[in-house]
This record gives sequence, C-alpha cells and structure tokens, in this order.
Amino acid sequence: MNKFLFALTIILISKSSYAQDLMGIPQIVNYNNEDYKGGIQNWDVKQDHGGILYFGNNEGLLTFNGRYWSLHRLPNFTAVRSLGIDTKNRIYVGGQDEFGYFYPNAQGILKYTSLLHLLPENLRKLADIWDISIFQDEVFFRSNNAILHYKNDAVKFYKPSTSWLCLALADHKIFAQDKKIGLMVYSQEAWKPYCTDTILKQASVTAVLPYQGDTLLISTLKRGLYLVSKGKLISFKTKLDHILFNDRIFFAGQINPSQYALGTTSGGVYVMTKNGELVQKYNYREGLQNNNVRGILLDSDKNMWLALDDGIAYIAINSAIKNIFPDRNKQITSYAFRKYDQSLYIGTSNGLYASKLTGNNDDLSYSTSNFTEVKNTKGQVWGLNEFNNQLLMAHEEGTSVIKNDVATPLYTLPGTWMFQPLENVYPITDLVAGTYSGLQKLAFKNGSFSNVGKIDGINETLRFIVTDNNNPDLIWASHPYHGVYKIVLKPDHKSVLSSTMYTDRDGLPLKLYNYVYRIKNRVVIATVKGVFEFDTTTRKFVRLKMFGNALNDIPIQYLKEDSDGNVWFVSNKKVGVIDFSKPSGGNAFSIFYLPELDGKVVGGFESIYTLDNKNIFIGANKGAYHINYSKYIQNITKPTVVLGMVKLQGKTDSLVFGGYFVKNGLITGKQDLTKKPAYTYDLNSIHFEFSSTLFEHDKNLKFSYQLVGFDDEWSAWNNKSEKDYTNLPAGNYTFNIKARTNVDNESKILSYSFRILPAWYNTIWMKLFYLIIAILLVRLIIKWQKRKHRKEQERITYLHQLELDRNEKEIVRLQNEKLEADVNYKNKELSTMTMHLVQRGKVLAKIKEVISAVVKNHDISESSPSFRHLIRLIKDVEKKDQELDHLSVHFNHVNTEFFNKLKDLYPDLSQNDLKFCAYLSMNLSSKEMAQLMNVTIKAIEVGRYRLRKKLNLKPETNLYEFLIEISRQKKP
Repeated sequence: MNKFLFALTIILISKSSYAQDLMGIPQIVNYNNEDYKGGIQNWDVKQDHGGILYFGNNEGLLTFNGRYWSLHRLPNFTAVRSLGIDTKNRIYVGGQDEFGYFYPNAQGILKYTSLLHLLPENLRKLADIWDISIFQDEVFFRSNNAILHYKNDAVKFYKPSTSWLCLALADHKIFAQDKKIGLMVYSQEAWKPYCTDTILKQASVTAVLPYQGDTLLISTLKRGLYLVSKGKLISFKTKLDHILFNDRIFFAGQINPSQYALGTTSGGVYVMTKNGELVQKYNYREGLQNNNVRGILLDSDKNMWLALDDGIAYIAINSAIKNIFPDRNKQITSYAFRKYDQSLYIGTSNGLYASKLTGNNDDLSYSTSNFTEVKNTKGQVWGLNEFNNQLLMAHEEGTSVIKNDVATPLYTLPGTWMFQPLENVYPITDLVAGTYSGLQKLAFKNGSFSNVGKIDGINETLRFIVTDNNNPDLIWASHPYHGVYKIVLKPDHKSVLSSTMYTDRDGLPLKLYNYVYRIKNRVVIATVKGVFEFDTTTRKFVRLKMFGNALNDIPIQYLKEDSDGNVWFVSNKKVGVIDFSKPSGGNAFSIFYLPELDGKVVGGFESIYTLDNKNIFIGANKGAYHINYSKYIQNITKPTVVLGMVKLQGKTDSLVFGGYFVKNGLITGKQDLTKKPAYTYDLNSIHFEFSSTLFEHDKNLKFSYQLVGFDDEWSAWNNKSEKDYTNLPAGNYTFNIKARTNVDNESKILSYSFRILPAWYNTIWMKLFYLIIAILLVRLIIKWQKRKHRKEQERITYLHQLELDRNEKEIVRLQNEKLEADVNYKNKELSTMTMHLVQRGKVLAKIKEVISAVVKNHDISESSPSFRHLIRLIKDVEKKDQELDHLSVHFNHVNTEFFNKLKDLYPDLSQNDLKFCAYLSMNLSSKEMAQLMNVTIKAIEVGRYRLRKKLNLKPETNLYEFLIEISRQKKP
C-alpha cells in the first residue's frame, strides 16, 4: 500500500511538473563530450570580461569562444571542480589536491600557475576543491577539510570543526557552512557564526543568495529553500516544493533581481520568482540532454549556460524568439494563427490546435502550454480569421466555424485558402472565400455565417485575394503561375461581371510569382523585383513609392502589416520587417532582418500573425515561432569578434597566439603593436581561427576578413570561422576580421599584426654578404679580364708584330720589285734618253760635217742641198726638244693636285720649286734632273738644299718620303 501511494505521488508530481510547460521554448543547444573533446562531467561554469566561457571539466579546464573549444589540463591531470574569475581575468581553478590559476603569457596562451607550494607540505592533502568565491580579488577555496584564503601571494588555512559543506558570496560577504556549527561568515580574518539553527546542522547548504535587504535565500540539497534574516532561519514555502524535495537542489543562482535559477540533480533547471512561482523549467522534455545540473551561469547577454553531469547546455532564455510546438510528439508544420476567446489557435498540417492562455504576461510565450487538438479539424488548416466575434477556419476540406474547440463545417468542398470581407463595415455581412476552384460567398445573418454558394464566372484556384475598400464589387486576386486578376462582381455578388488578367505586359516584372496583399489600405503586388501597385491612369502596374528603393529588385513572397503600421515580409525564406517607427538613412523607416529564422519559414505557404509588438507568430516547417518584437529590437547588440588562435604551419605546427592580447602583463582588448611578433620564413603558412561571443546568433553570424599586405579587398561575408594563408612572402601584415548578424549590425574590426622574416638567404646580413661576394667577384672578374685582356693584347701585339714584320718584308719585297721596275724603267728611259743624246750627237756630228763641207765648198746659200740638209737636221733636234717640252706639260697637268697641296701648305714655293718637287717625287736622280733642267748637278744639289729650308725639314727627314706622304694625303 505504501509503495502504491509513493508511486502515485511520483506520478502526480510528474504530471504537475509537465503541466507547467510554458508555451514558448527558447533555443536550446546541447554540447556533448564529442563536441568539446573533454570529459563527460562538468562541474562549474564562468565567463570572463571578454565573453569567453570556462567550464570545470573532469579532464581539466574547458574554454569556449563561440566556435572553438580548448582543454587545459592541471599538472596532476585531475578534474576541475570549481572556478572563479577575478577583476584581472585570472581564472582560478580547484581540483583534487591542486589549486591555482590560469593566465595568458605574452603570446596570449593560457598557462597554469599552481598555488599549492604556498602551503606547508603537511597541509597539501586537500582532496577536492568544491567551491571558489572571490571578493575584492581575495580568493577563497573550499574543500571538505579546509578553506584557503589567498591574498597578497600568501595562503591562510582554516580548518572546520568537522567539515566545510558550502562556500558562497552574498551581500558582499563570504559565507560558509560548518557541518557542526551552521552558517558562518568571514569577518576580520576569522570565521564567525551567522546562523546556528539546528536545521543547518542537518541539511547540506548548496547556495547562499541575496534576497531582500539583509535577508538571504538559502538552498539545501534535500530540504528545499530557506530565508535567513538577522541570524534566524525561516522556511520558504513555494509551489515547487514537491519538485525540489524530490529532484534535489544541487546549485542555485540569482539570474536577475527578481528571479532565481535552481539546478537539480534529476529535474533540470527551474526558474522561479521571489515569490516562489515557476517562470520556466528546462529539462529533457524541453530539449535538455541531461537533467543533472551541476552549475549555472547567466552570461553577459543574459542567457543561460548549464554545466551538466553529461555535457553542456546553452539556453537562450533572454532571446526574443522562441519555439512553439502544438504537438510535442510530432514535428508538424504551422500555417495559421489566431488569438480567440483567451485561447491561442494554431492551424497546422495535421489539424487545428488550441491552448488556453494563462497568467497576465503581455508576452504570450510565458503562458502555460496545454495544446489540444480541435475536433473535426484533421488535415491541412490554411487560414484562421475572426469576423463578428466568430472564428472561421480555412481548411483543405472547406470552411468551418470554431466554437468550444469543435469545428462545425459551413461547406465541405472545395478546399478553402482564405477569407476577405466585401465591405469594410462592422458587423460584416458578406464574406468571399478564395478556394481551390474559384470564389465562395458567405453571408452573416441572425448571428451566424452561412454558405451562399459558389460565385459563378471563375474557376481558377485563388489563394491570394484582396477586396477593394472603395469598391465592394471589385476583387484583386493572383495566381503565382498565371498572373494577377481584376475581378468585378455583379451587384448581388453571386457571379462575375468581368475578369481581367494582368501579366508582364502590363508592367509586372514577370508573369510568374506575383502575390496580392493589402498594405496601408492599398492593394499591392509582391513580385520578384519588389512591390508594385496598379496605376488607374495608365492602367499599368508601377513600383510602390512608399518603400523608396529599399525593396527594389528583392523578390518578395509575403507581406503583412501589423497594428503599429510596420510591414513584415518574407523574401526567399528570410523574414524581415519594415519598421516605420525608426527612420534612418533618409527613409521614413528602417529594415530589420531576423536571421535566426532564415530557411525555417514554410516556403510557398508563408504566414505571419501580428497580434501586437510583443506577440508575432510565424509559421515554420517544424512547429511555429513566437517573436517578442519589442524585446528583439532592444536586444540587438553589435557582435564582438574574438581571435581564438594563430598557428604557424610547417613540418610541425606552432601555436603563436592563444586568444588573449596581453600588454604589460594585463589582458587588453587589442594587440600591443610595440611588440609585433615576427615569424621565420620557414613558417610562412599561417592559420587563423576566429569567432564571436554572441552565442545566441552563432548560426547567423557571418565573418569577413582581410590580410593587409596580401589581400586587396575584404572577403565576401560567410559563415567560415577560420582562414589559412600559405607561402606568404616576407613582409609586414595585418589580419583584420569583423563579424555581423545583419546587414547594418557589424562588429568593430579586430586586428592582428605580424611580420614574416625573410629567409636566411634573403636577410640584410646575407644581402651584405652577397654584396661583398659580388664586389669580390667583380674585382676578380675585372682582374681576370685585365689579365686576359693583357694576354690577348700581347698575343695581338705579337701577331701584329708578326704581321708588321711580314708586311715590312712584303713592303721591302714590293719596294725592291718597284725599285727593280723603276730601275728597269729608268734604264729604259735612260736608254731612250741616251739614244736621244746619241742621235742628237750624230745629228750634231752630221751638222758639223755638213758645216765643214759647206765651209770647204763655200756652199752657204740657202738653196744648196747641204744647207737644206743642215736645216733639216736642226729641225729634227728641235722636234725632239718639243717632245720633251710636251712631256713636261703633260707632267704638270697630271700633278696639278700635288702642286695645289704644296701651294696650300707652303705658299712661298715658286713654280720652279714646284717643278723641282715634282721631279723629286718621281725619285729622279740629281743627274737626271740636271739633264732635264739643263743645269749642272751642283745646281740640283743647291736646289735640294734650298727646298728643304723652305719646307722646314729636319736633316733626318727624307725629302722623297715627305713629298710622297703629301701626295697621298686626301684633300679635305
């Protein structure tokens, strides 16, 4: 019987626990040991000033910067049970028989400093350090048998009366639980009793938290919650007591001034108010991978991190976007939403679901979730509308009225897409429904809607229809694959008067993909190139000027105006909103995209229900999304870029930067450029890893980078969070990185500068060495060339001398031949002249004989034969003399140029001197010249002497050679 009652109690507790499910579930991301490459169990979690997370893990200290995990082991390879971070960003850790801190070195790489040596050797058996509390940079470590107080590089050791069970910081004081005494407070370097209630001697305290004023909230492992005020212990009763007693509170933390998070050993996390009311719970049912919570952290973005007994979890509790699952057992698609009669209705691919709204939260996602399926709604639910206080459902099997969670059909077939009132009045009397096969008319009479019947004249499936506010007979409709229809109804609204189809010939960008909506009381068309409207003057579609150029050439599939006048839209499964309350850039609006929803909306069947600015519902492939738009705008923060690692790649990889910029021993936000690192040329391939600590937007973050000195431009935005550069040439470089979550939400640029040193053979010293070697080589080459040139010159001189000798010999030979020829010629000439003289002598002899005969005979008359013969002989001699004179004239003509040269050089020369020079140039002897000139030889010698004086010749100069040289000179 007792076992049955116990089991029944457990079931009731379980049911009551499940009944407290909230409608909106924030994003939950689970990490297991295969993701972070560490031990399964995690004991504590902290965050430093730069946003990096630290986890106490079974295998050491885990760090996480948003993309990359790193494991840092303790010297004795024990588990890290506790963590603490001081104002200098020292990460204090506690392990088994080990305590100390991690801090980056000059290269930004975390290094461990043990503090164990500050204790005497006989006190170093500490077992596990379970808690760390830091106050004013004084660090307290707790193990069961000691509390260690680290201050000014010294450690004080405090023993318990039996054992220390808890250590906590609250209300600017350090508290600890002594198992024998109760709750203690540290004051004036001593532990003093604070509350000695007997319960605290029996229960294990797991957390001491500020509550109100000097009142503290205490959580215990098995006995629930208590308040301590002025040393008195008061039981704190909550609506969660039955859960907390069963699941046990292992850890508790204050997440904001009015809420606490309780981590349990078997029930996950419970968030409650100061009044003890449940706000939200997160366990296996909500998506948590493990219900045993060892540590809780509210990060800088006010989202929650959990250190679990098996893994790590991230819960975006502060996110403005949450999931809603109408059926948590089935992943169904949502198409339509409506708040009606204090219930939320969601139309899905598997019917209509409804949940009563509880509480007074403006944000409906905090309402209790208790979805049930509405009867008679199996199948696709395409639309939900409230008209005249009645809820109509557009269904694949027709149209129904929803009342008391039961669907009553108005007509069964054809399937219905949506509804539109024909008149903008209240109450609405006539409705038109777009169906699978045209239009259907509904009428409101006697407090209910009824089916009037099909509107004749059009049989096209019409999923998008809008009635004209100014003309109740005019309906605009569109078919994504045909075009836009202008439908005019007859006055009784039972048949079509006319129907006109508009396509790309009428101003639309394309015949396809056109969707009709009503925005700002205007009928507009969403197209592949923005939004258009119909111009009644030109009877063409023109671009809607309301949005300026903001949506030009952007494909739009869905438009929805909310109650604040903002326009929500969907473009290729990306959700955005045109916010008219925030003008920017010369426009009357700003455009915000919600990248968290990229690719998650239902393509082709988009649906957005805008209840108010805190409750926007969007249909999704899996369930639905709830958006608190007001909170979303407030939560928009610029991402922060973290450079996690720089590694040089070669034969062995070398870590040169570990993720922390350090200057003068302190962690800073940017690099110290006075100590820019330089890397050798053999390690000129470099690997960068980067991320952002905006954890909520991890999947939406995009990065762009540039290596100044190598890249000309920034890279395209992408999700890649690492970059490799290989074989970088020597030089100075700066790696710039930035991140963004949206087009207009970029981070600041983070830079890392470095230098690649030239190769050893390309250093300045080697260049000087090369220069010296080059100079020496040049000198050697010059010497070698000179030596070679000298030898060549000697050889050429030798050959030239040989040639000169040969030429001289040849000249001598030729001169000899010439002389011989001249001699022969002279001989012939002499013979001729001799013959001439002989003949002349004979003639003269004959003349003598004739004269003698004449004298003897006294025959001297002119008529005598002897006289005539004498006269003839004399004429012959004269004739010979004329021939010689003719020869002289010919000689003067031939040597005119020679005479001119002499006259130019020596103007004082007479004609006789010139003639004398000519004879000399002919190399005639003095005798020959004397005969020719009819002078004595001595006169010739005298003439030679006088000529040398006129020519200013030295005695050693040969006159003949001098004259020959003049004759050979060319006239300028």
